[in-house]
Amino acid sequence: MVCRVGAGRIVLARVEDLLTRPRSAASVAQWVEVHRLAVAGREPAIARHVGDRVARVWLRTSRFADVETLATATLTLGPDASACCHLGRAQAATGRPEPALKSYDQALRLYREADDPGDEAATLNNIGAVYDGLGNRRRALSYYLGALSIQRVIGHRKGEAATLTNIGTVYRGLEGWQQALTYYRQALPILREVGDRAGEAITLNNIGHAYDGLRNRQQALTYFQQALPILREVGDRASEAATLTNIGAAYDGLEDQRQALTYLQQALSIQREVGDRAGEAATLNNIGHAYDELGNRQQALTYLQQALSIHREIGDRVGEATALYNISAIRSREGDLAGAEAVLIEVLEVFRVTDDRASAATASFTMASVLWQMQRVDDAIEFQRRAVALAEQTSHPDRNLMRELLAHLERTRKG
Repeated sequence: MVCRVGAGRIVLARVEDLLTRPRSAASVAQWVEVHRLAVAGREPAIARHVGDRVARVWLRTSRFADVETLATATLTLGPDASACCHLGRAQAATGRPEPALKSYDQALRLYREADDPGDEAATLNNIGAVYDGLGNRRRALSYYLGALSIQRVIGHRKGEAATLTNIGTVYRGLEGWQQALTYYRQALPILREVGDRAGEAITLNNIGHAYDGLRNRQQALTYFQQALPILREVGDRASEAATLTNIGAAYDGLEDQRQALTYLQQALSIQREVGDRAGEAATLNNIGHAYDELGNRQQALTYLQQALSIHREIGDRVGEATALYNISAIRSREGDLAGAEAVLIEVLEVFRVTDDRASAATASFTMASVLWQMQRVDDAIEFQRRAVALAEQTSHPDRNLMRELLAHLERTRKG
């Protein structure tokens, strides 16, 4: 790395060469230093170019806080669509959907001003993903359909397949498993046509998830196991680990917890090797569930607490809430209803901060059940009314069940 100072400004030589060499010749640490010098020397072109590449590497290993710092520094040199997108990714991944939407909106405006339809469509997909995470799936669909229209006009077949996959995932969230499969099956031949092996594997995983939702876990396993060798072929270690986690979760659903743990431990080893902290936390959650099903609740709590620590470390509020929710379930089954209530209060606070109303509906429903077991019927009714209201707002798939419990609780109080 050569730097020289001239006329009061930093000039960075051979940056293009540095960024295109193999990783062994130019570590990410060197790239970060290039970026720092570029920002200090007010060299926006270099800062944007290098920052974009560093952010892509860090996002793959869940270094969301570092990506946010990097993108924020780049943006001190003026508007930049890529930096806004990376900032949005980091904010969304750490449970801050509103700031993420603002960052993506800025990126969208810049891409439209630059007449860049490809990145405009990609950003519409990112915005759709945030709304999907918030439980506002109808709005998510509107953004995905906007992206799909652009991608078909410009002939971006790979992007079209990715968007079809995203639309399928929205329907999966609505428990519209057959509709999800329809979209995934449209995406799969396109991915094979364009030779996108990694995308093909991801879609096979998604088809597996849809079959899992249909409780056809043997069929789910078939698709997960088709995805696994493809990911090994393309060398995508993080996605290989995610697929091993999916296989483990499917075996857990088939009540073969020992086999589940075999796959989950393989996934955990890879995630630690590649530094995928978010994936590691998700797998720890799954291991905790498997031990819970084996009746080893203390071991389950050990893994869930490890997952919780990582989620908090990387700022993943959604993952934090998931781990807390699982811990509350174990507390409840152990008969520690006061402990379950205390943890659920933390869960509901996370969902309030992140404005995840669909998940808040589920957690309020669970809280009502816990309070009912504690014979606190009035408190249970209050939480169940919140659950029903939130479920109605988000078209929650369990809203009919929630209404039934509310009616039951109100009858119990009357009589």
